Amino acid sequence: MVATTLPDSLEFRPDFAEARRYWEAFWAGEIIDRPGIMIRAPRDGCEQRPGPEYMAGHDGNFDRAIDMALEKAACTYFAGEALPCYTPSFGPDQFAGFLGVDLERSPDSTGTSWSMPTVADWADVLPLELDVHNPMWQRMLAFVRRITERCEGKVLCSHLDLHSNFDALAAMRLPERLCFDLYDCPEAVDRAIADVRRIYFEVYAGVYYAGRMDQWGSLGWGPFYGEGRTNYTQCDFICLLSPEMARRWVIPALEEECSFLDHSVYHYDGPDALVHLKDICSIKDLDVISWVPGARNPGHGHYIELFQRIQTYGKGLDINCSLDQLPYFHERLKPEGVMYSCWARSQKEADDAIQWLKDHT
Repeated sequence: MVATTLPDSLEFRPDFAEARRYWEAFWAGEIIDRPGIMIRAPRDGCEQRPGPEYMAGHDGNFDRAIDMALEKAACTYFAGEALPCYTPSFGPDQFAGFLGVDLERSPDSTGTSWSMPTVADWADVLPLELDVHNPMWQRMLAFVRRITERCEGKVLCSHLDLHSNFDALAAMRLPERLCFDLYDCPEAVDRAIADVRRIYFEVYAGVYYAGRMDQWGSLGWGPFYGEGRTNYTQCDFICLLSPEMARRWVIPALEEECSFLDHSVYHYDGPDALVHLKDICSIKDLDVISWVPGARNPGHGHYIELFQRIQTYGKGLDINCSLDQLPYFHERLKPEGVMYSCWARSQKEADDAIQWLKDHT
């Protein structure tokens, strides 16, 4: 799946080949002269423009979203391993939408959507299949193709925020009803999760080739890049499961997804899921943990012991922090397998931060 020859440059990242060299070292658990870092900053002498809002393009108005993505990339300085990219999205439950679930969009400024569950009884809908004529699926493929057509050589099209495996089942059924199903009809849940696991490969491949990611490499819906198949995995529903239940239904699905991907990042959402940390970190082909503290919880700096523990499990880290916090994390974490994600106020501030990491590694 990995392309033999990739382009050396992008219009908004002329040193694309150099950035890829650092990404290769990161995925190999090695460093060239510093840990990984993605920094974005305002481009010097450029009027700043807003990027497209979340779920832009869901109504079929693709070009407006793409125009805004190109304008934002043109006025952004990408330093370290940061790459110009755009992630299309129809909302967090779009995977369930591809399977026929309607999505209700927020009428206010919150900019999200939620599913309208359709499953009253699993017996009525199994086996689950991806209908290639599903309007939402076809609209997403058209969106990805249009992004790639207009942005090729300038901005990369990222893969989707999939919310596959048990998150997809919860969106189809309702989380509370799915919890009862685990006791009332576990065999039906076995069949449903087996179907969704199979469909994951179809969905991933459809978007991957529509976005020519076999020719350019791929990014997850977060900006982690790799040659071949790259994306985030996750299961927010795991917060509602005991470790025993997770080992039966979720961990095998995550193992399958990570084995399929060449590079994988687990979107670890909130302290309620930490009971599963050892099981998740035991997934052999999982590369990186991306910790999200959750609403009303302290920021990344509060979780340094968690990050150190994750490193003992042999997993990489996605650390979102300010440039002022870099020394704190850099002094306490092994540099191999760490990727920092930061914003800078200027190109000089971004370049100075990268030089600081080189000088102190």
